[in-house]
Amino acid sequence: MPHILLIDDDRSLTDPLCSAFEESGYTVTVAHDGKEGLRKALELQPDVIVLDVIMPGVNGWEVCQQIRQHSPVPIIMLTALGDSVDRIRGLELGADDYLVKPFGFQELLAHVKAMLRRVTLDTRPEAPLRILRADAIEVNLAAHTVTRNGELVKLRQKEYDILVLLMSNADRVVTRNELFDRVWGTDWLGDTRTLDVHMSWLRAKLEDDPSHPRYFQTVRGVGYRFAEPVEKAYP
Repeated sequence: MPHILLIDDDRSLTDPLCSAFEESGYTVTVAHDGKEGLRKALELQPDVIVLDVIMPGVNGWEVCQQIRQHSPVPIIMLTALGDSVDRIRGLELGADDYLVKPFGFQELLAHVKAMLRRVTLDTRPEAPLRILRADAIEVNLAAHTVTRNGELVKLRQKEYDILVLLMSNADRVVTRNELFDRVWGTDWLGDTRTLDVHMSWLRAKLEDDPSHPRYFQTVRGVGYRFAEPVEKAYP
């Protein structure tokens, strides 16, 4: 039975959500402040965390950042903030998805199910492929490292996942739908600009001229493709 941790100081929200999740077959733990939420997140190791941004004391941004230092657990941020800057901040701190208040339970449930599907995909046995190489870029799948011109490049987890997916499918366009499903598991549920933000980060780190990308090309209305030939090495 999947275990959800709800971290939100608003009991008028957490009480009905807790009941609805339990009726849907989930185990639910509730924390009503950031400090308690962080402790329960690390002690209980839930399958998904639903985390509010605005809380007294330790806010959601801080909780997200500290959880991410210790655990890859999927985090869905709840925010009443409509500014895209705040949404990008959550992604930079390690959140996997976000939902803007007000929202319905079925919408939140869909996000949770998507996160659980992503975890299932992530834990499948690895394919025997070990190296992806295209000109200056090399991805070592066994070591989980990326180099450019022999220099180590530090990528966020989602950036790395996008890079591997695009390079593994360099002979075709990878649709936005597939990218969200394979990397986020959200099936278009979040703000789709999330993908564009991550692509801009990848270009900034791996392209000689991010404004005129050589590797990561946009196919308008469809998705993205890796535009250089990729050499694949196996053990």
